[in-house]
Amino acid sequence: MTFSFSFAGDDIEGDDHPSSPPPQVKKSAVASPAAAGAFPVQGKPQLPPASHDLEDMLLKLPSKIAFNLLDVGLQDGSTLQIPRRELWDVRAQLMAEDDGENPSESEAGLGEHDVKTGIYEGGFKSWESSVDMVKVLASEKSADFLNREPCVLIELGCGTALPSLALFHWALSERRSQPSHPLVLTLADYNPSVLYLVTLPNLILTWALQQRGQLSVVEEAFTPDGELDLTPKVTSAFKDSLTSNQISLRFLSGAWSAEFVDILYNPEHAARLADNTKTLVLGSETIYSPFALGRFSETLLLILERERKERPGGSARAVIAAKKLYFGVGGSLDDFVDKMRGLGTTVNNLFEERIGVVRGVVDCQLS
Repeated sequence: MTFSFSFAGDDIEGDDHPSSPPPQVKKSAVASPAAAGAFPVQGKPQLPPASHDLEDMLLKLPSKIAFNLLDVGLQDGSTLQIPRRELWDVRAQLMAEDDGENPSESEAGLGEHDVKTGIYEGGFKSWESSVDMVKVLASEKSADFLNREPCVLIELGCGTALPSLALFHWALSERRSQPSHPLVLTLADYNPSVLYLVTLPNLILTWALQQRGQLSVVEEAFTPDGELDLTPKVTSAFKDSLTSNQISLRFLSGAWSAEFVDILYNPEHAARLADNTKTLVLGSETIYSPFALGRFSETLLLILERERKERPGGSARAVIAAKKLYFGVGGSLDDFVDKMRGLGTTVNNLFEERIGVVRGVVDCQLS
């Protein structure tokens, strides 16, 4: 099943967006997109949930990444610049790694379809609702709570991870000047390849731009043609910065399910945090079809219930951004709100955009 959401373009563009890659692209050992769907499709199994180790993912990075900057205008009049790996750079890497056995899979996420159910679930591109989410998080001054108590941030269906990148940026900024508590950032996408190819590179870019001018090893890694050299010294400095700032990164792939939630809270991998930990679950453009809406809602409820059980002295909420209606595929924000209220949660409207495609952002908490 393939379909498009009729967005304004293939991807939200930055100011500088080259149309073609440099002539030479080096290969790297990145997993190819999985040939299984996130939601039930006749004849196709679901990709089982899995946890991915940061060290293993760092070893699979290419030698350099090209990027652009997305300007997000905030309600206070300021502009937040979010770095993202260039789509042409991802495409070139996939083409270089293609063994010829599954060419349609390697290019599925970068073709004319936004989603290719059974192969690719949309994670290589950035969508309008994720920008809406960033604006809402900024207006709520989300940076303020990142250091006041232990925090868990979980982005489901993260893709390019714009909301998580914004929170990561704010957390790093706040931790420069004051003591901090542990922060665990969990990023989950159906396709493991999305985590390797865009999610982790975008986190490293966010960190590197913050460190530019402060660490010589980072300053020297930026090239004049808009790339970042991922030298061993750069990745080592990235890991050291995470440790010194008490920030942990976790990566999960696979279908939303009870098994996914079990892995998320597996004691071997889950961080041991204080009882007063605050948890924020994020999701943008995750309810685009009835199958997606149902599976996402049920998984979200399991997470909120698990948070209440695991950390009764803390608090947990979810912030979800989506279009009011996904034409042709059946998902809608109103249906999601009705579903979550039917499951026993309290849902509040936080934001609505009526210019262009109508979109909204809502808050969900256990009643």
